[in-house]
Amino acid sequence: MSAYGKDRRERILRAAVEQGLLEPETAVLAGFIDLDGVNETVTSLRSAFPDSLRVLHAFAAKANCLVPVLQELRLSGMGCEVASAGELAQALDAGFEPARMVFDSPAKTRAELVQALSLGVAVNADSFQELSRLDEILATRRSDSRIGVRINPQVGAGSITAMSTATATSKFGIPLEDEGNRQRLLQAYRDRPWLTWVHTHVGSQGCSLDLIARGIAKAVAFAEEINDYLGRGQVTGIDIGGGLPVNFGSDETTPGFDTYAAHLRDHAPALFSGEYEIVTEFGRSVLAKNGFTAAYVEYTKTVGGRPIAITHAGAQVATRTVFAPDAWPLRIEAHDPHGRTKHSPPVPQDIAGPCCFAGDLLARNRTLPLLDAGDIVVVPDTGAYYFSTPFHYNSLPEPAVHGARLDADGRVTFQLLRPAQAVHPAPVLAGR
Repeated sequence: MSAYGKDRRERILRAAVEQGLLEPETAVLAGFIDLDGVNETVTSLRSAFPDSLRVLHAFAAKANCLVPVLQELRLSGMGCEVASAGELAQALDAGFEPARMVFDSPAKTRAELVQALSLGVAVNADSFQELSRLDEILATRRSDSRIGVRINPQVGAGSITAMSTATATSKFGIPLEDEGNRQRLLQAYRDRPWLTWVHTHVGSQGCSLDLIARGIAKAVAFAEEINDYLGRGQVTGIDIGGGLPVNFGSDETTPGFDTYAAHLRDHAPALFSGEYEIVTEFGRSVLAKNGFTAAYVEYTKTVGGRPIAITHAGAQVATRTVFAPDAWPLRIEAHDPHGRTKHSPPVPQDIAGPCCFAGDLLARNRTLPLLDAGDIVVVPDTGAYYFSTPFHYNSLPEPAVHGARLDADGRVTFQLLRPAQAVHPAPVLAGR
């Protein structure tokens, strides 16, 4: 959506209202994915890495695990990174070949590992104990899976601690700089010829490109150290994770994948030598700016002199923003009941959700055209993690999600990606 921004969102919104996908009685909240924008973003990701390299761009399914969305990404040429048995099942349902999938999780069960190894899904071990479990499984079965170890390069945190996975005490991976671990890892690779990959992921939102690139550089250097130590090219691939941060402040897509790749060239030139296969695991940066949430304003009121708009979008579809507003601020756009942008004088106001707690606010004291009952608010940049991963507070139903495409004449067509969750009355027990 970044190529068109607000005008494109408004076209999609107005078409959704005209076609009844948004309706003030029965469809008061919905999510939208710009499928053309998704394909443009994937193209920009692929073009950031030279064709001469062997690269698998695996979409991080946690960012948006709707099976039709995963299918679209598969058709665009991406693989899939999964972090649970549920995501693995969704990726398989979407038609991904196991050889183009990666299984990462700090808590893989024995049954999950057996399934992944039986299918040929790549596995990144997160601990020495998991390596021992893999030893036991592989002693009795053969696998075509690419297997690696996730290392923690311990390069530090970004501005959002919860999104920083390469701190000194992160729960993820084997800490490379902890006493004795480097030698223990070298020995682990010597003892396991099937251990042929190194994996790292430094973090995502709030992490600078420099921080991410320094962490990846340590992983690349360690891969070369392993091969030098063993005297053979045992490590053939490096999984560099994802983590490109998203600009939530405007429609500009910055930083771009090309900028990210330039940082990698500066810090880890060996990654571009052609000696290693590469896997990336981008999620938020592929989908966030290609989606938006739209919700009706049900009521308005003034409290303590401040206007408040009560909408149908709150913590159930914007969980991170509601509970950590400083780390995850979102833009809000005001539209009339037909989906047209409002241009009345801006007024500071609160944009509240429907959940029954006082902190359920999308924005506090935000300056916007004054919202009225029946208006529509649009929340851009929510194509990843927001409406696709609902929080079932107050048993609020999951909203419908629609994929949108625009033809050359500007006509909008929609594809249902997830139906709205039906609300059924509880059955009456016999004898009551």
